[in-house]
Amino acid sequence: MNSNEKIQVVGTNIGEKANLIWNVANSLFGAYKPHEYGLVILPMVVIKRFHDCLLPTQEKVLETYEKVKQLAVKDGFLRKASGYRFYNTSKFTFEKLKADPENIKPNFEDYINGFSDNVIDILANMGFFTQIERMTDAGVLYQVISDFCKDDADMDPERISAIDMGYVFENLVQRFSESYNEEAGAHFTSRDIIYLMCDLLTTNADFSDEDAPAKTVYDMAMGTSQMLTCMEERVKALDNTADIICYGQEINPFTFGIAKADMLIRGGDPENMQFGNTLNDDKFSSYTFDYVISNPPFGIDWKREAADVEAEHKKGDAGRFGVGLPAKSDGQMLFMLNGLSKLKDTGRMAIIQNGSSLFTGDAGSGQSEIRRYLIENDWLDAIVQLPNDSFYNTGIATYVWIVTKDKPESHREQVLLIDASQCYEQRRKPIGNKRVDITEDCRNLIIGAYGDYITHNYTHKLANGTEIICKAKVMDAVSLGYNKITIESPQLDENGKPIKKAKKLVADTSKRDTENVPLDEDIDAYFEREVLPYRPNAWIDRNKTKVGYEIPFTRTFYEYKELEPAADIAKRIEKHEHSMMEKLHELFGNGGE
Repeated sequence: MNSNEKIQVVGTNIGEKANLIWNVANSLFGAYKPHEYGLVILPMVVIKRFHDCLLPTQEKVLETYEKVKQLAVKDGFLRKASGYRFYNTSKFTFEKLKADPENIKPNFEDYINGFSDNVIDILANMGFFTQIERMTDAGVLYQVISDFCKDDADMDPERISAIDMGYVFENLVQRFSESYNEEAGAHFTSRDIIYLMCDLLTTNADFSDEDAPAKTVYDMAMGTSQMLTCMEERVKALDNTADIICYGQEINPFTFGIAKADMLIRGGDPENMQFGNTLNDDKFSSYTFDYVISNPPFGIDWKREAADVEAEHKKGDAGRFGVGLPAKSDGQMLFMLNGLSKLKDTGRMAIIQNGSSLFTGDAGSGQSEIRRYLIENDWLDAIVQLPNDSFYNTGIATYVWIVTKDKPESHREQVLLIDASQCYEQRRKPIGNKRVDITEDCRNLIIGAYGDYITHNYTHKLANGTEIICKAKVMDAVSLGYNKITIESPQLDENGKPIKKAKKLVADTSKRDTENVPLDEDIDAYFEREVLPYRPNAWIDRNKTKVGYEIPFTRTFYEYKELEPAADIAKRIEKHEHSMMEKLHELFGNGGE
């Protein structure tokens, strides 16, 4: 299956499986409020996924268990028998549970307690055990289990891949979150965007050295870990012998549980999946990685983490946030700094940000200082604007930042801006707010622009005749910076003469002004040309000069379109009015005059 087919099948799998599972939630009506459905349904999906994985080897596991149950250490034997890093020693299956409605609670508890400890931990983290009691008391436990016995609820990995299952989970999490008015900033990332990020990260990467150590990839806000899974998939597509190890952290107990379950099913180390708040409870403080890939929340405040974040900021270079702190209303640039701290000296990061990271914050502010840190260290390599309506639950403009600590010589002291806002194919059927896909043709055009690293407009005609365009502009890094200078004018006495104190002019604060002077321009020359001709007595307060950085993405790609002549507009309006009058006459006849 090629990448376009995989992008499209996501929609099919999400629609079919998620709708089926969402309908199971109807069984909870009355016993649970709609925003509580996820407390039951998400853990049940995880349980059913484990169940369907283990079903083919159940008899072998039961036989092995009878032989080793008296041993102090038996996990290894049971894992080998199951074929996974987890197992279940209960005799029950979902079908057997369904066959005995009178004993549904004790039988289901026997089944759940038969899981290995790593699965029990996932379910405990989701708070599922209290829900068994609640479902029993409400009389809905049997119906929920019966609903998951339907043929189309089969979640065997042979029927639905780990990546696609992850999207089903994320779609369900999204629906449950929306019913509870969860933060809108937690945006789920579709496969087409992740593929683009992965390909941007691995452009010119070499995985062919058999003796090279395994590559590591980290997602600091992993959700259900689909970015990590796709990264592994793309690396394997480049070199099927490549070895890549995934690490991630997640704050939501349900999506974390799903990510850890997915890691267990795929045979990875579940300890690489960590639960906690990345901003104030970093589980990978001593780690660095080859790749960082992430879509952290944006537009979400960090007030609850403020005490810990500010304490780490005071550590300076010894902490992650010593460079500067963004406004408390939006913590996305804190994730940028966290990701940067996790990169090896040869590491690369692809991170999604909204437009505010490009320009918010005046010179000297936390946001500007973070941009300054990236640009003056020559770590910011490229920024790609994605098409609007690329995400399931937001239509706003978003950007992929490519950050690398090992820029190629040809990219040094430059930043490539890529406007891919018109590089997409329309979806036949939208998924939520997602109306467009970055298909393989689109992705190749963007990757080609990044690989060339030149100023150029790239176009390509799709099979349906539609033309897509991708615009690239190489910026000198210094051009993104400016000196913010403070301009003072003297107070004047009643005779209009400047007032002095201790032989120094006294500034009139009401006339204080500021100017942003490009870093690559001489301040004095700018002042003499742009200020003195209009304010002859003005001067620069050198003590107040600050350096700022912003990335003028919109201005860089703005194209002036000449206005239509007024006479032509008037003719068009007259023609439109004439047409409307004719239609009115047809409708009402001349008698309507």
